[in-house]
Amino acid sequence: MPSRPEPLPAAASPGSRTAGIILAAGASRRLGRPKQLLPYGSGVLLDAVLATARDCAFSQTVLALGGAAAEVQRTVDTGGCDVVLNPDFGEGCASSIATALAAVRPDADAVVLLLGDQPGVRAASVRALLDALQPAAAGAAALGPAARTAAAGMPGMPGMPGMAVCRYDDGVGHPVAFARRLLPDLAALHGDKAVWKLLEQRADDVVEVRTPGPVPLDVDTEDDYRRLLDGLQGVT
Repeated sequence: MPSRPEPLPAAASPGSRTAGIILAAGASRRLGRPKQLLPYGSGVLLDAVLATARDCAFSQTVLALGGAAAEVQRTVDTGGCDVVLNPDFGEGCASSIATALAAVRPDADAVVLLLGDQPGVRAASVRALLDALQPAAAGAAALGPAARTAAAGMPGMPGMPGMAVCRYDDGVGHPVAFARRLLPDLAALHGDKAVWKLLEQRADDVVEVRTPGPVPLDVDTEDDYRRLLDGLQGVT
């Protein structure tokens, strides 16, 4: 996967036709309580993720719920979101992605996946991913053959990759952005780690965006939650 540096944060919105999908349908089996509703900052975990999504100024934000959906909707301000319920949330996050994609407006040029239990993601990182999906003749040589082939038939759109992912100091992590032409592949995924398998299978169609710092913590266990709170106290 080629890399490109993260540009300086821009004041403009990431695009008039970009959809953000927030995956918050998990059953929290390992944690034993709804992680979407864990106290965090001045609200709960999902509040913080939704605040980031609002900062991104997506043209559409789709929130996928499943486990504890009724309690989440009673507790969390989901204003501005198109809420979709995934009855098959126990089958893994790919089922939530498919449910959310069915609600994405047909004119969306790109989709960004955000995790509902990962509040450390920054809006600037999302903007950098979307910038990386834009056609750039100067960067075409750094892209894999699939990206160059896809762009070849689009006049004025050379060097457009299909996917962009954050390359943190300690590895690759969310969020991940997808160009419209990859949405059918995304919707066809199955299981819990399917997004990463897609990135591996289509590695020559992916651009990595260097993102400062470690991969933001997501919460699966009580230990994860304690580490997240420790990090929050460290910046207050």
